[in-house]
Amino acid sequence: MANDLTLRIVIVDESDVRAAILEEGLKEAGFETVLRITGRNNLLERIYAIDPDVILIDLEDPSRDTIEQMFQVSREVKRPVAMFVDQTDSKTIEDAIEAGVASYVVDGLRKERVKPILETTISRFRAFARLKAELEEAKTQLEERKAIDRAKMLLMKMKGIDEEAAYHLLRRTAMNEKKRIVDIAQSIITAAELLR
Repeated sequence: MANDLTLRIVIVDESDVRAAILEEGLKEAGFETVLRITGRNNLLERIYAIDPDVILIDLEDPSRDTIEQMFQVSREVKRPVAMFVDQTDSKTIEDAIEAGVASYVVDGLRKERVKPILETTISRFRAFARLKAELEEAKTQLEERKAIDRAKMLLMKMKGIDEEAAYHLLRRTAMNEKKRIVDIAQSIITAAELLR
């Protein structure tokens, strides 16, 4: 993400007065690239065209459809999103977090709060992105480990060797073919399925 003061920030807001509060808070905090989107037609396309670093969404008194549309924005754009609302309920808060909204601020639209909320939003987004990447990596490693174990079992059964010998055979073949062990394991699994 860019140097904090050079961030490209988009404000999604229908209200001129409320948008001005956000804009003033950002300008006073030193942020220069602040753009505002009004209206909800083609909202995702317009956000993609701007390619912001952070999105601030202000919903004074949103309908359920409006909230759902803003949650869709949060899910799709993969950017830090802060949402300002005047009133809420437990289900909406839960839905916002599930949609990836990093900061959900109820009745807190004051210009002096904008910078700390923005910083919190970015920090939460980054922390969540790290956790998500770590989870994906762990899932991938687990799937790879399962494939290798399955291939070892097939080799043990087909060649009458023990587990250690099966692993060494996988490893040696991977090194000789300049491939990853999991790729060789997957080839063995595929071949075994074809030969059934």
